[in-house]
Amino acid sequence: MAEGKERKQKIENLFEIIMTEIFLNLVNEIDIQVQEAQGVPNRMNPKRHTPRYSIIKIPKVKDKERNIILKAAREKQLVIYKGAPIRLSADFSAEILQTRRDWQEILKVMKTQDYSSQQSYHLESKDI
Repeated sequence: MAEGKERKQKIENLFEIIMTEIFLNLVNEIDIQVQEAQGVPNRMNPKRHTPRYSIIKIPKVKDKERNIILKAAREKQLVIYKGAPIRLSADFSAEILQTRRDWQEILKVMKTQDYSSQQSYHLESKDI
């Protein structure tokens, strides 16, 4: 049981180290508190390159701040920590992903028909 807590603490510490070393300006702007951290199983196949996933939940970070973190990671393109490439991504629910896919199709059709992606309203006033 203590080993699990120790692994979780290592993952949290690793996340904090990465954020402070690589995204120093973001750490000063955003208060990041890790709620939960999970690592990969202990079994690794030494014959294959296995990515090491760490899932970190940061619920106190607002969506806007979360987007800032992901945008900074995209702008940096390749984040390297101790010689290993790291990829940061958001984990969305299946419902959100499906909604985004649906909207992408709608926006594609609108773009092919030269509609702007902004909504416009035409108000007609009637004299009484």
